[in-house]
Amino acid sequence: MLESAQPQRMARWPGINAAPAARAGSPGCGDGYDESWMQMKLGSGEPAAGPWQVMAVDAFAALVVEVEGRPPRRPWVLAVDGRSGSGKSTLAALLQRAVPASAVVHTDDVAWHHSFFDWEALLVEGILKPVHAGESVRYQPPGWCAQGRPGAIELPAGLALLIVEGVGASRTEAMPWIDCAVWVQSDLDAAERRGIARDGGSEEAVRFWHEWMAAEVAFLARQRPWDRARLIVSGSPQLPHNRETELVVAPALQKTTLPRTNL
Repeated sequence: MLESAQPQRMARWPGINAAPAARAGSPGCGDGYDESWMQMKLGSGEPAAGPWQVMAVDAFAALVVEVEGRPPRRPWVLAVDGRSGSGKSTLAALLQRAVPASAVVHTDDVAWHHSFFDWEALLVEGILKPVHAGESVRYQPPGWCAQGRPGAIELPAGLALLIVEGVGASRTEAMPWIDCAVWVQSDLDAAERRGIARDGGSEEAVRFWHEWMAAEVAFLARQRPWDRARLIVSGSPQLPHNRETELVVAPALQKTTLPRTNL
């Protein structure tokens, strides 16, 4: 757990404050398949996923989390990746509620006041390696120390599941310590509206969004994390579903075997 509340991404830089945005939309209901692929505006190099199916959160968790089959002494490690504003945090929270003895680490906390995307060593050395050794974690990233942010990222020993959530959570440098990855595919325009609203909706939020996206687009085009995902979750779903208990899901874009380590 974190001893202090997770800050919005803009709070990495002094003088930028943002209030969290309320969750949009109300639960609906429905099931079935969407045989016509969603018409999303996607980022550079990202293929459209589909067909889409409504799936219960519990059923989805059973496909991406192998609690009983995990290596001894450590939790199963799941990466929830996707573009900014895609719905990654919402998915991570749903999975945490669905799987007992689970915890979430946000890459925004690891990278806070450090770097947009040059934080892979912090995640691996500060979080993933100790978790793989079966140890509890109390990690204060360097940005926290430099900026006087109180508290630390804390994880108890004995977890069944660790969810790493954020843009680049399944980056190639971290994959030797990741058991499974999922990708949240979203419409770029919808993600931009959500992201700017989340960061306060001000002119400064708009400016920061475009500064961030210039780095994010290039980073994801190089990394192609969608190719490593076991399943794809829609962050801009068109099928009616209950947002509290169901997801809209598509098969993997690539049939790949994820690297594994039993450390």
